[in-house]
Amino acid sequence: MQPQTQPEERTKLEITVRPLREDDLPAADRVMRLAFGTFIGLPDPTAFMGDADYVRTRWRADPSAAFAAEVGGELVGSNFATGWGSVGFFGPLTIRPDFWDRGVGKSLMQPVVGLFDKWGTRHAGLFTFPHSQKHVGLYQKFGFWPRFLTALMSKPVAARAGVAPAWSRFSEVPPGERDETLSACRELTGAIYEGLDLAREIRAVADQKLGETVLLSGEGKLAGLAVCHCGAGTEAGSGACYVKFGAARPGEDAERDFARLLDACEELAAAHGAQRLVAGVNTARHEAYRLMLARGFKTDVQGVAMERPNEAGYNRPGVYLIDDWR
Repeated sequence: MQPQTQPEERTKLEITVRPLREDDLPAADRVMRLAFGTFIGLPDPTAFMGDADYVRTRWRADPSAAFAAEVGGELVGSNFATGWGSVGFFGPLTIRPDFWDRGVGKSLMQPVVGLFDKWGTRHAGLFTFPHSQKHVGLYQKFGFWPRFLTALMSKPVAARAGVAPAWSRFSEVPPGERDETLSACRELTGAIYEGLDLAREIRAVADQKLGETVLLSGEGKLAGLAVCHCGAGTEAGSGACYVKFGAARPGEDAERDFARLLDACEELAAAHGAQRLVAGVNTARHEAYRLMLARGFKTDVQGVAMERPNEAGYNRPGVYLIDDWR
């Protein structure tokens, strides 16, 4: 899939890795689209992802966790780390195709792994192509090991007004009460995996106006939450609502609350005029995956989750949780 380089081109590169700057974002975005579009064989590689945006949104969420690779003063790749409390993941890691297989990927991995260590990340992961030995082999060198498939799923949005009334929006929470709400979210996710904290994502969506965080009411406690991107310029793109993270409180009501959370996300999608609801789920969360299939979601693309250390984390049976680590 990657172009072959000639022997004379395989001289050792002088690769400089540094923090990604705001003025780098247009070039980093072009490289990201060109790299993925070339890898999957699009006629116009730069059309990859349409008007969805991963580069600017992730840089703005945490500029200190974004890295650039330069060769001869030109930006040739970038990588982004995301911290969810005790959990971290990285990507997209993208390299300009004419610099594939020349050590740029390895150079961009080193600061990300160092950042996870600095953060005290207990469980780290990524989403990659299961059929690509090159990708899997690179990440194994840094202690990430392939485990279960992750399904990137979607369904058409149906009008669901009034179906899931017991939910609210984070944007409706008064500013003086938002820390308390974030603490409630942290308590719920911590019940799934100790230290898991989505405050970064919730704040990014609110501050950048990328969509909305759904808050599902329960009996005296938050029953579920979903961080959603909606429309152009977000990780969803035009016509879509993307659930970047969603989870139901563990316990005997988890399946029911997860179904209610899916209804609430579909209501939100309809309110934003989206035609598709997009959500990823690791197939190790068998009950969540099975329920999404039963609710009309179909798999569009499959990837593999690679994890460090080589253990389940929250990718395990009985966990009703949506994410995909792209």
